Amino acid sequence: MKRRSFVARAATGLSALALPVPVWADTATPTLAKTDDRAYWLSMVLRVVEPVLKAGAQGQLKATMPIEAAPGQEEGRRKVSHLEALGRTLSGLAPWLEMTGAAAAEAAQQKRYAELARQAIAHAVNPQSPDFLNFTEGGQPVVDAAFLAHALLRAPTQLWQQLPAATQTQLVQALQSSRVIKPVYSNWLLFSAIIEAALLKFTGAGDLMRMDYAIKQHQIWYKGDGTYGDGPDYHWDYYNSYVIQPMLLDVVGTLVNADKERKELLETLRARARRYAVVQERLIAPDGSFAAFGRSLAYRCGAFQHLAQMALQQQLPAELPTGQVRNALTAVIRRTLEPRGTFDAKGWLQIGLCGHQPSIGEGYISTGSLYLCTTAFLPLGLPPTDAFWTSPAGDWTARQIWSGQDVKTDHAL
Repeated sequence: MKRRSFVARAATGLSALALPVPVWADTATPTLAKTDDRAYWLSMVLRVVEPVLKAGAQGQLKATMPIEAAPGQEEGRRKVSHLEALGRTLSGLAPWLEMTGAAAAEAAQQKRYAELARQAIAHAVNPQSPDFLNFTEGGQPVVDAAFLAHALLRAPTQLWQQLPAATQTQLVQALQSSRVIKPVYSNWLLFSAIIEAALLKFTGAGDLMRMDYAIKQHQIWYKGDGTYGDGPDYHWDYYNSYVIQPMLLDVVGTLVNADKERKELLETLRARARRYAVVQERLIAPDGSFAAFGRSLAYRCGAFQHLAQMALQQQLPAELPTGQVRNALTAVIRRTLEPRGTFDAKGWLQIGLCGHQPSIGEGYISTGSLYLCTTAFLPLGLPPTDAFWTSPAGDWTARQIWSGQDVKTDHAL
């Protein structure tokens, strides 16, 4: 009995990954224990975004970003991948850019990256720039115009108010130009909707019908227990987190703030979202991996955007302590971004979930697509003094269960 007790206690206190791990970028296998999770998160997300924003600010994104894609898809993806990279990078980084209360050193970093972001946006929407991006040709641009619009909603001061007036005008024109694209009858309805939500917030003139249609269809597509179908059918993938719940919540939230939607609807959506946050946290295995099913696994830790957004918006349910969620997300970030092959020699992301795995990318995946991983870092929008960062790290649910700890039963919504 003494030996069993010792083993149980030891398993509970493990700080290193207990299961086999891939080849890591560093010489030593990293451990989950960090003296400062926030510093680690910040260093990692800035490593990810640096090539995109540095090139974009110089008007050199098209000239310098490599285009990795499925064989035969490179040329087609070259027309859309740069807007993918910019929109997705900023969608995840935006809350940190908007955050106030950072110490001097971090505030200096914020200032630098916010300026790079504004310069990159200016090039992206200026028809005279070599980096003027595609908002109209093909279907893909409505997707990444939407991620850019989501970034604006998440950082209205840094990514909208501080833009020059001429850039604001060009940005509005670029977002409006994406209206020529008819969205697929699926989660894509939310891409059109969140573009209109941003236009409503910043110009007072968003298309209410596009927003209302997306909202009503997703209400119809709700499958129960906190989960929506991707269109009429349910899919075993992470699109409830990649797109559906984060964008649905923020479209409706924007409408509520503009007195154009009922607060009761937002509360209903939040109740479902809290349940899905519980599901997401339970999907994280003891070593930080997660079930690799469904489309778009090359988005890596972006599969947990929903859990990250719930933390950012301080909507986590009571059964998910903030220190526990932080610890779980840290494990996912480490598991998906530290393996060797994640970055190429110049620091650009490469296709894969755990290292460089080109065959895991669908035909619509290219280099720019991969920057959706930044959305796992949304809680960086909480100041360093927030409980998310100051609470003691706790074992997440899977680590509790598989180390023999006693846990409460799980229940459907």
